[in-house]
Amino acid sequence: MAENTARVKLIEGIQMLGESGSGHTVVMDAAPEVGGRNMGLRPMELLLIGMGGCTSIDVLNILRKGRHQVDDCEVTLRGQRAATEPMVYTAIQVHYTITGRNIPARAVERAIQLSEEKYCSASIMLGKTATITTSHEIVETPAP
Repeated sequence: MAENTARVKLIEGIQMLGESGSGHTVVMDAAPEVGGRNMGLRPMELLLIGMGGCTSIDVLNILRKGRHQVDDCEVTLRGQRAATEPMVYTAIQVHYTITGRNIPARAVERAIQLSEEKYCSASIMLGKTATITTSHEIVETPAP
């Protein structure tokens, strides 16, 4: 079983420093109306960013293993949260913009489907409370 570790340490006020087991850090904070100073990412924003990173890695790896030339990948996420506590994500829209040369739409659709259903643990976990919808576009890199 794989294990990840993390540590979250108070900086000041309500601002926190999160450190991953691999030694990378991120500053988290809250909005001023709940005691923060708006000096870092919100923890719930980090969940969306983590999901975007997880699925991006999957889609890139799948397309590259299929020998497709991918020059860029951008994933935009929009999450709606419940109106009452615990205010979990109830809906997440994920839009992929894949840039490359001669990438078939079917290959992108299949990569997204595999990420969504099999590989992206963040998407699969968030999908327990949120309806996740996806869309994509392919931008052709101009010929040299």
